[in-house]
Amino acid sequence: MKRFREKVLHMRGERGSALDLARGRIVMISAIFVIAYIVVSARVVDLSLIQGDLQNGGSELDYALDDAGGFHHRADIVDRNGVLLARSLKTASLYADPKLVTSPEEVAAQLAEIFSDLTYGDILKKLQDDGRFVWIKRNLTPQEQQNVLYIGSPGLSFKSEDKRIYPQGSLTAHVVGYTSVDGKGIAGVESSFDKLLTESDKPLELTMDVRLQHALRRELAAAVDKYKAIGGGGVIMDVRNGEVLALTSLPDFDPHHISKLSDAQKFNKMTLGEYELGSVFKIFSVAAYLDSQKNPMRKSFDAREPLKRKGIPPIRDYHAEDRILSLPEVFVHSSNIGTALMAEQMGTQTVQNYYRDFGLVGKASLEIPEVATTGFRSDWRDVDTLSASFGHAIAVTPLQLALGTATVVNGGEQLEPTLIMNPEKPLQTHGNTVIEPQTAHRMRQLMRLNVTKGSGGLADIPGLQVGGKTGTAEKASRGGYDRDKVISSFVAAFPMDEPRYVVLIMLDEPKGTKETHGFVTAGWNAAPAVGNVIKSTASILGMAPEIDREDVSASLVHYVKTEHEIREEANAQSH
Repeated sequence: MKRFREKVLHMRGERGSALDLARGRIVMISAIFVIAYIVVSARVVDLSLIQGDLQNGGSELDYALDDAGGFHHRADIVDRNGVLLARSLKTASLYADPKLVTSPEEVAAQLAEIFSDLTYGDILKKLQDDGRFVWIKRNLTPQEQQNVLYIGSPGLSFKSEDKRIYPQGSLTAHVVGYTSVDGKGIAGVESSFDKLLTESDKPLELTMDVRLQHALRRELAAAVDKYKAIGGGGVIMDVRNGEVLALTSLPDFDPHHISKLSDAQKFNKMTLGEYELGSVFKIFSVAAYLDSQKNPMRKSFDAREPLKRKGIPPIRDYHAEDRILSLPEVFVHSSNIGTALMAEQMGTQTVQNYYRDFGLVGKASLEIPEVATTGFRSDWRDVDTLSASFGHAIAVTPLQLALGTATVVNGGEQLEPTLIMNPEKPLQTHGNTVIEPQTAHRMRQLMRLNVTKGSGGLADIPGLQVGGKTGTAEKASRGGYDRDKVISSFVAAFPMDEPRYVVLIMLDEPKGTKETHGFVTAGWNAAPAVGNVIKSTASILGMAPEIDREDVSASLVHYVKTEHEIREEANAQSH
């Protein structure tokens, strides 16, 4: 009986232990549910109360994101051969919601380490802003985005934007231009065609040829460096339709980094710069004289003494021949006296009318906003016409000079310059004839003669019949001209028996070298640079030199006296 009782008590003890264990488990599970309930309740309170207080702030963030949506896809810009000049690529831009940044000081320090161009103070100021949206950094690289993600702050987020990329860099900077960080075109073609580029998916095709652009910029940069010039410019233009194949201005810039550009870098010397370009202007004065006078080739001009007229200093020749000159000799020897006498015979009104028709006055219709408007001074006098005839007292852009030269050599057809390819490819002429075809032919002969017997000899390329004209002008300064600062330029066309292209290079304040014997005149610096450009252009475009063809200037050679003939005449006069 006693053993039975002990067994019953033992069984009751085991059952009690099991019940106690089960009861403990129930308590533990209940506690877990209670904790979970508390967490959920706390989150509900957070969402309903705390976040509810930021409801207006959330709307502010949504609005800010919509407003900062970046710019829409922008069409490509390509050269005439389809080479990419500008394209928009998707990138990540970093913004912050300051109210969700829990540790502004720490996050600011980490961001400043990632972005070397941002300062800790500026970032910290943004992260403590009262609003819900602040830009931190636009257009991140993939590596920068990855580094930001490692920070792990809930207050940092990304928005996808388009970034404008310029694969050619500074090569076409002044023509293509650039956009703002928000994608609005603010210079060059990007500005002129901002709406079209934003609304169209079709690439905008320019008349530019990157190959020629590279050759032009290379030779210009080499000349600027060699002659220690402060800058320069150049252009290659098709004389048949006004297409600009290459155009460059130095110093230039990288369109990816525009925040710290200097005024000199932004300034397009070819289209905005207004310069007195000197003797290259004789192209237009002599063309006007040939076109407006009867039997002009029989005329002669007394250059034995400086030309004196009231109201201006005596007009002198730089390389004085001190003799009576034929018309070709006036051009070949670049006689200021002879050219001024031509202008005096024509009269102010005639000269000005021709200058207008050549496109030297007004505003060239090039499709970029950076184009100057030139004109005659309001106080223009007849004696100013004499000075203007050889490139003084009148300022034009180098582009206008190239355009006028193209009109002179193409048969006299007035041109409109263009940077935009026309799919129909019609001739871009005005339809107006500025000079007669025979006048244009004479000018081609004279320009060729100036290279074979005048100051343009260093630009000659055998077999291409290069013709052109040099110009060296002292820069205007207060109260007169600065003898130590000049603009030197050489404009050429080739081949002169059937012109296709005009090439111009201008150097701003070149210095003399041992090689130039200290001279800064264009025949020593700009002319050889143009010759190099022409050689490269002919090679790139597959223009084979023709050594055996007759020189276009052959029939004019007898108008230019040789040194032997001059000496014989002098000896005869002395006896």
